[in-house]
Amino acid sequence: MGTTRRVLVVEDEPVINGAVTDRLAAAGYDVVRAFDGPGAVAEFRASEPDVVVLDVMLPGLDGHEVCRRIQAERPVPVLMLTAADDEADVLVGLAVGADDYLTKPFRMRELVARVAALLRRVERATELVAPGTTDLGGLRIDAGARRVWAGDDEVHLTPTEFDLLLRLAASPGVVLTRERLLSEVWDWPGASGTRTVDSHVKALRAKIGTERVRTVHGVGYALETGR
Repeated sequence: MGTTRRVLVVEDEPVINGAVTDRLAAAGYDVVRAFDGPGAVAEFRASEPDVVVLDVMLPGLDGHEVCRRIQAERPVPVLMLTAADDEADVLVGLAVGADDYLTKPFRMRELVARVAALLRRVERATELVAPGTTDLGGLRIDAGARRVWAGDDEVHLTPTEFDLLLRLAASPGVVLTRERLLSEVWDWPGASGTRTVDSHVKALRAKIGTERVRTVHGVGYALETGR
């Protein structure tokens, strides 16, 4: 295995913070911690983590603001912990740069699996589309640089949004089921969690244009190649 990956755990409840930290450390990760919003931003700058586990409800700055600030400095995968399974809250998190979310209470085993999946996706992301620029009717994707333009405007996508777009762009016009996207983008082999796909598609549409991603009800999604 290569270099040990570093995880920043941001949770204001000491018991939960400790439990998450211990479990991730036992899984082989180098774990650093923070207990409030300002501390999270400072620790992010100091430790340069590979992935962040971030609670929404924090003193000082909430998780959404922390996510916004760290993503403005350096794109990094973020797993957000939410207290309520509320779609509006989830979409706010995705809009400011979160890649995935878990609703409390959660199983530690699932949290570790989500962190591992986020890191695997970063490592293999550019394999979905050959390096270089792909132009799909004014939507340009540079897989190697992980940059996207809609017309003349560059669009900032989270790592997960970018991976989702790459997968859809690899088969333009082809309808991909939610289950297939969940397996190939999120690296979750089961059929559960399709709401995660729907939330990320909604966030992606808000950035590249609603008409760009076509919904086939009861089946899945397809990337349209032109306006």
